[in-house]
Amino acid sequence: MTGSEATPSFRLAYVPGVTPTKWVRIWNERLPDIPLTLVAVSDAEAFDVLRGGDADAGFVRLPVDREDLSAIPLYTETTVVVVPKDHVVAAVEEVSAEDLADETVLHPLDDTLDWERPPGQPAFERPATTADAIELVAAGIGLLVVPQSLARLHHRKDLTYRPVTGTPESRVALSWPQDRTTDLVEDFIGIVRGRTVNSSRGRAQTPAKAEPKAKRPDASAARRKPTSGKPAAGKSAGKSARTGSGSGGSKGGAKRGKPRRRP
Repeated sequence: MTGSEATPSFRLAYVPGVTPTKWVRIWNERLPDIPLTLVAVSDAEAFDVLRGGDADAGFVRLPVDREDLSAIPLYTETTVVVVPKDHVVAAVEEVSAEDLADETVLHPLDDTLDWERPPGQPAFERPATTADAIELVAAGIGLLVVPQSLARLHHRKDLTYRPVTGTPESRVALSWPQDRTTDLVEDFIGIVRGRTVNSSRGRAQTPAKAEPKAKRPDASAARRKPTSGKPAAGKSAGKSARTGSGSGGSKGGAKRGKPRRRP
């Protein structure tokens, strides 16, 4: 390798709440000589990072601009409402958006849900980030509706969350620039899609084909084949199906007639 050649590597961006651990582990098992670098990005900057070449691919939230980016939808997150542990919502298993109509619901500027109109009553001011909104929930200022992964990311002992229906849902996808669908990107796509190491698309990890094994002789055929030309014990070589005697006139084989009377 010349000094001008760069060592192959793969940069993977991911937005808050996404945990890429499983896919990174599989990558390291299959391509141990190609380091994978994680790049943490906000939802707002994720697409600029991909377009600018600062990451080869990334876990992002839909929608994705399909004019220059490819995307594979992966899963849909549960939407939850974050509340103090002593709030009345904490006593139920699930609530609806209508149940929050009289509550102050915080709407941070980095909100990841595509609201037509957030539920509840708006706060006096929108928090700058989801992390700031979590602090306000803990202070009793209001409630917060977010994807469940963000509620887990910002977990606090004095807060809890419950699923909420009738609200938008966040969908996570793997995305990359269309004009930079490299072999390494294809390898990572295969990992995310669950392709096995021997998949036809698993370019970097397909092992050489093993030599075909020699065909074993058919043991059952060998057992069926006579070991000699002699008939089996107790059987004649040329018995007739009707008389049980041979056709060559062996002893006792010819039919005897009546004795002739002497003159």
